[in-house]
Amino acid sequence: MRAGASGFLLKDVRRGQLTDAIRTVIAGDTLLAPQITRRLIEQFCKRPTPAGALRGPLSELTQREIEVLTLRGRGLSNADIAARLVVADTTMKTHVAHMLTKLRVRDRAQAVVLAYETGLVTPGELA
Repeated sequence: MRAGASGFLLKDVRRGQLTDAIRTVIAGDTLLAPQITRRLIEQFCKRPTPAGALRGPLSELTQREIEVLTLRGRGLSNADIAARLVVADTTMKTHVAHMLTKLRVRDRAQAVVLAYETGLVTPGELA
């Protein structure tokens, strides 16, 4: 759907359902097979919320460290984050070092994975 699909049906759909689905999409509506809708809702309900992440594993981070982790999770480099937050590169490195220590992770990649797992960053968010 993020790539632009307007509908999703399972491969065992009957011919009449397929033609109805095509008409629906041509009319500008979106169509999902009921089985897919159920799966999407289940996955959506399982996703952690950013607020929950801040109470859990990320609770020891300062607001600035959370900003750094969020921007890192969205793909920005340390230099890009430093420029956006208007801090020196050395200050940026200090924030990252403190963040890694508090999260008890080995490197920035593990920190980013944790940001996604906790819901602080979600796929598709742009910096």
